[in-house]
Amino acid sequence: MHDIHLYTLLFLICAGFLASFIDAVVGGGGLISIPALLFVGLPPSTAIATNKLASSMGSLTSTISFIRSGKVNFRLVSKLFPLTIIGALLGAFIVKHVSAEILRPLVLVLLIAVAVYTILKKDWGKDSKYKGMSRNQAILFSIVIFLIGFYDGFFGAGTGSFLLFAFLMLGFDFVQSAGNAKFLNFASNFLALLMFIYLGIVNFAYGIPMGIAMIIGAFIGSNFAIKKGVSYIRVLFIIVTLFLIGKNIFDYIK
Repeated sequence: MHDIHLYTLLFLICAGFLASFIDAVVGGGGLISIPALLFVGLPPSTAIATNKLASSMGSLTSTISFIRSGKVNFRLVSKLFPLTIIGALLGAFIVKHVSAEILRPLVLVLLIAVAVYTILKKDWGKDSKYKGMSRNQAILFSIVIFLIGFYDGFFGAGTGSFLLFAFLMLGFDFVQSAGNAKFLNFASNFLALLMFIYLGIVNFAYGIPMGIAMIIGAFIGSNFAIKKGVSYIRVLFIIVTLFLIGKNIFDYIK
């Protein structure tokens, strides 16, 4: 365990709260929490692993909130759960051997497509139109969820946005999409965390205080979203996706 300076602790708590408030609804909290962990001096791989510990605590809290409000389609997500887990484990393992930077150009293109599509389709996700899937749709969607799980373990930034977008494409409204996405996001977060703990690169002294702040942020954020409804989540989703695009462009240029 490291001795933590009081100001460092307060900084991580504030960053954790803000990150999980946003992450509870649309993902993208890593935009705040990972730079915060890098700022206090953690190496990149340790910052990513430590963020997984804190964000898993937050995403469990928001997942429980969405489940309690009936916004998670258990029948569907329980079938997708193993695909997310296998994908996340594979991604977390491969990131030790291959640089995640190879994905950055593709991620940037996909995020821009997600943002443009959501902005142009004004009434999209306003009402739930999901009635089930055909066999071919189910196979295609399963592959998409596996790839997002892999991406989360391998690279991570924007996973919540991609999951939410995937459920919107199926016909769920924004609140239900957020609930389903958060359930699967927690699964991949937790499994990637187990891999990072096994690899011995999690800083618990930083991760646990930040995680406690994330529990509070996630509880307030998810309940706020459930009360405010579809239009609030849509706006937040667009804002976070645009921030993700900006960050990716900045990192790419740098």
